[in-house]
Amino acid sequence: MAEKQVSVKLLIDTKTNKVLFAEGGKDFVDFLFYMLSLPVGAVVRMLNKGTMTGSLGNLYDSIENLSNDYIQQTFHKDFLLKPSLPPCNADSVGMVPLLSIDQAPILAKSFFMCPSIKHYLYVTDDPKTLCPQCKRNMSTELNYVRYDVKGENLPSYDGYVKGVVTYMIMDDLVVKPMSTISSITLLNRFSIKDVSSLEEKVVHLGLDEGVALLKASFESKTVLTDVLLAKKASM
Repeated sequence: MAEKQVSVKLLIDTKTNKVLFAEGGKDFVDFLFYMLSLPVGAVVRMLNKGTMTGSLGNLYDSIENLSNDYIQQTFHKDFLLKPSLPPCNADSVGMVPLLSIDQAPILAKSFFMCPSIKHYLYVTDDPKTLCPQCKRNMSTELNYVRYDVKGENLPSYDGYVKGVVTYMIMDDLVVKPMSTISSITLLNRFSIKDVSSLEEKVVHLGLDEGVALLKASFESKTVLTDVLLAKKASM
């Protein structure tokens, strides 16, 4: 399947070689907001822990390398190392699925009850648990019926923002609705007097850029310049 891409328009100050702001649609803004919902463990895996600044990569390695002898029986390390990602829809969120990583297989749930049918009201997820009534191990496994995630009862997911407007995304990822007044105000704020020094550039973002934006958002206040102008220079 072809990699899905998202297009954004950059307004660049060629004198300072910086992105003043970007014009983006729902797909790009949904991607930016989606980053806030990612579990930390998923972020570490996406960014490659060896390239991350700080100590989160070491924390990830620690639990990954910790022997199961030290792990609670009711806990599985993959809950932290390969957490489930928030829901997304390839058609409505556009770029979000490009951040998807191989997740841990959904672990089968097991529940147990007391061997005595009289004590069916008690259920546990550990077969070594003692029945509160007869004190026997609750070792009789029950049949777990998994909810069908494709069922019609689930609400449809359509991202975070409405798609009827264009959004202005600042170099430091401040997001607001686009308007002529806001654009003029921004040019005044940056003391742009010679509009001939401004350049518009449309860039197309895919998986590599998505991961680079995620990484830069942890390290920089000039995310768009650092990632998207570097892309432009390498073309």
